[in-house]
Amino acid sequence: MEFTPEQQLAIWDGWREGESFQRVADRVGQRAHVIQYFLRSHGGIRPKPSHRDRRHLTHDEREEISRGIVAGWSLRTIAAALNRPHSTISRELTRNGGRLVYRAAAAEHAAGLRVKRPKVTRLKEKPALLQVVRAKLELDWSPEQISAWLKKAYPADQRMRLSHEAIYRSIYYVYRRELDRGTSQHLRSGRTVRRPRRRGRPSGRGRLKNMVPISARPASVEDRLQVGHWEGDLVMGNRPSVVATLVERSTRSMVSHSGGLTRTRPALHDEPELPVPCGHAHRVW
Repeated sequence: MEFTPEQQLAIWDGWREGESFQRVADRVGQRAHVIQYFLRSHGGIRPKPSHRDRRHLTHDEREEISRGIVAGWSLRTIAAALNRPHSTISRELTRNGGRLVYRAAAAEHAAGLRVKRPKVTRLKEKPALLQVVRAKLELDWSPEQISAWLKKAYPADQRMRLSHEAIYRSIYYVYRRELDRGTSQHLRSGRTVRRPRRRGRPSGRGRLKNMVPISARPASVEDRLQVGHWEGDLVMGNRPSVVATLVERSTRSMVSHSGGLTRTRPALHDEPELPVPCGHAHRVW
């Protein structure tokens, strides 16, 4: 499905802000699976906006060329009116069928297509570089490590350099993918779609109900003389794995619990074996 430039802007803004597929879909009045397909086809990477070179003719200039042809002007006269070299006008007419069939709208459309045409990437230009990058990825090197290694390995050859961002794009971006899709499995994330770092709003996962932060602990606890003051730490793994530990500050006793977060929360709050001889003891995280 084709999206208007305004819709694409809304989609990429929502994705950057960490919104779900459904929330992004609501922005543009589409179904979530349509947005998901669109984002996956781009590898989750926002394409760089195309900018037309100042040397290229504008739509208004093409209209002037068309009017000049109708008026019977020569190429040099048209070029002088536009303050352009006559060779530029000559190339414009040659590309678009000559004086007899030239139309400004058709010429503008063709120019836009040429701007959108994918450019040849360095990995395609340098098979040796592609081979090196692929080999390092298969060794589970990160793009950042590969980029840094290339600078040291080829200090005198600029064509054997590649930024880590270019490597990510070559993995994720469908329309210019030089590396196999399976290469993404060697990345530490293992993802087939690149996700913005801001993606995912806090949902409460990883926080215990009514937890007391260490910053709220009274100063009297610092001397470690009183038994019954516990410090907790919660380590989140892949859903739904959780490891939680409680360490008593004075005796260094430790209690740990692993499992899903829904089971870990009550287990730690209701732990019957925690020695709390003083009514004013604390448990902080």
